[in-house]
Amino acid sequence: MMETFVAVQNRFNRWLGEKKGQNTVEYLLMLTVVVGVVLVAGVALKKYMPQLFQQIQEMIGKAAGSLGQ
Repeated sequence: MMETFVAVQNRFNRWLGEKKGQNTVEYLLMLTVVVGVVLVAGVALKKYMPQLFQQIQEMIGKAAGSLGQ
């Protein structure tokens, strides 16, 4: 009886250990996707940021000019 209990316990412990490894792989895959999205967004923003800052600078200049009149 004790041998059966130990065998079941060992099998359960192995199952838990395997589950832990799967979680690690899942977290690494999620991290890879997040990093990929951030990189793609960074490249896309890099293209449009100078334009955006130029527009903001022009708006601030116009607003400051109208205040001085």
